[in-house]
Amino acid sequence: MTEPDGIEARLDEIERRCRPLSVEGRVADYIPALGRVPPSKFGMAIAYADGREAWIGDAEEPFSIQSISKVFSLAHALEAIGEDLWRRVGREPSGMAFNSMALLEHEDGIPRNPLINAGAIVVADALLEIRPDWTEAQLDWLGRLAESGGAAFDEEVFASEERHGDLNRSIAWYLKAKDNLRTSPEAATRAYFRACSAAMSCRELARAARFLVRPGCGPAAEHFARPGLRRRIRAIMRTCGLYDAAGDFAYRVGLPAKSGVGGGILAIEPGKFAVAVWSPALDAKGNSLAGQAALEMLVGEAG
Repeated sequence: MTEPDGIEARLDEIERRCRPLSVEGRVADYIPALGRVPPSKFGMAIAYADGREAWIGDAEEPFSIQSISKVFSLAHALEAIGEDLWRRVGREPSGMAFNSMALLEHEDGIPRNPLINAGAIVVADALLEIRPDWTEAQLDWLGRLAESGGAAFDEEVFASEERHGDLNRSIAWYLKAKDNLRTSPEAATRAYFRACSAAMSCRELARAARFLVRPGCGPAAEHFARPGLRRRIRAIMRTCGLYDAAGDFAYRVGLPAKSGVGGGILAIEPGKFAVAVWSPALDAKGNSLAGQAALEMLVGEAG
């Protein structure tokens, strides 16, 4: 392991204090395949801009990244489509649950932001229009960003999401009714489920996100040429990445971040590092309990 001075001891202390918090939450059992993941798992990895790494616990075990995939899909869409994407999806915090239809109805079929389910389904639809196989292309891209080739779809999770994804299909049908879906609701939700079923370890995920740390950082940084792309994605992560807990998380941690109901959280310290933490037990808003505490501890000394 290579790391800056003192980080190994800090990570050991973070694991010691945060892993036990899993008993206070519950895994995402509404997706049965995720409901079988042991809640006691805990891993954390940091990938620094200069290539150094540090990790602890179960950081090399793949897990379902779920909605963290929305960050990479958004980057893919903004690079391929550009500002026209914002004609179909907003950039404001939702203040509601990630799978709520109420706000979508209130705003006449324009999702509040691309990191809630409705917005991510629109992003998936937009990508399908320009590349029908974009989920497979994105998986390959994730493997190259992670410098591992290890990114894969978790087929059990994907099948479980398809079987139990009626609410997301309802969202897609509503989007279609409001003329904000160009492909079919079935195709858009299938692509959305597929992207969410990607499995990566904390080490892979942190490495893959280095392109958001600073320009030229990471092995595939040349894919992100649009001016301001990193800054804009980080802004949306900061305001929308933890759904209706985004404001509280920003107050306590302050980093742009994105959570997933698989128990992962990806966060960025601009100019310095990307960090991924995984602990499957979630709070009532669908965010990892131990993961939030671990990130708060990590940045606590920075003031």
